[in-house]
Amino acid sequence: MQQHALIVGYGSPIRGDDAIGPLVADRLAEMALPHGIEVQARHILTAELVDDLHRVSRVIFIDAAADTPPGEVRCRRLQPDATAMSTMAHFHDPRELLAWCEALYGEAPEAWLVSAGGAEWGYTSYELSDTARAAVEPMIACVLSRLGLGPGAELGPELGRNWAPEDTAGAAAGNNAASLARPHGSCNPSDNPRDSGRPDADTG
Repeated sequence: MQQHALIVGYGSPIRGDDAIGPLVADRLAEMALPHGIEVQARHILTAELVDDLHRVSRVIFIDAAADTPPGEVRCRRLQPDATAMSTMAHFHDPRELLAWCEALYGEAPEAWLVSAGGAEWGYTSYELSDTARAAVEPMIACVLSRLGLGPGAELGPELGRNWAPEDTAGAAAGNNAASLARPHGSCNPSDNPRDSGRPDADTG
């Protein structure tokens, strides 16, 4: 397994706040991230992603959540779990893909899920509610934290001056990333095994 990282933002682009995953991924892809970090924006998670997972040492999934207060940002560690079935038959839960990776290749990358509670799930094309839009910057800060990127990294002017890394126990009280995220939830790492949970009617 190479020491590379993969960022996967996923969600339906036509279901309101469910588009936040690919939209955040697109934002990250526009930054001058260090070499070896790949960013993907996907509608759904499919089985072929397993091949990408076994090539990296860390993966960060980005998604909307229906079981989280609107606008609240959460970051939690994911473990391989072959029983973690998606609510939709045509795509997969990240933990299920991690389990397949572990079964096929003998190991799975360190994995995190950065999610934000959605407020609107109606049919719109890449249009977020104001609540979800306010969570975009804290989500980006959480992803950068999980990548171990700090001030001075080549992140572009927008985030390079506003962000500082969390320590492994969570953000310190004066941490810039935590301060940015605090109005919308916590970027502190969590091992809470809860699903990100979008509505069953969601297509992504």
